[in-house]
Amino acid sequence: MKENNNAPMFSLENYMWMLAGIIVIALGMILMSGGTSNTDPAVFDKSAVYSFTRITVAPVLVLLGLVIEVFAIFKTPRSAKS
Repeated sequence: MKENNNAPMFSLENYMWMLAGIIVIALGMILMSGGTSNTDPAVFDKSAVYSFTRITVAPVLVLLGLVIEVFAIFKTPRSAKS
């Protein structure tokens, strides 16, 4: 007969890592949007649209958040290690 193991799949530590990953992804998305680049919609401000924050920092934060999420999913709970 099969033994029924009702242990939770994730521990509180896993959920905290997942929350941290979601926050990092959200921060990257907010930085990528960048807010208003100019007050006049008829004028294209190249320096605001193609800024270092929007082009480099924000995508790196999104990818870092995804790495944190993968780590959180695969992290073994401390009680199950022993």
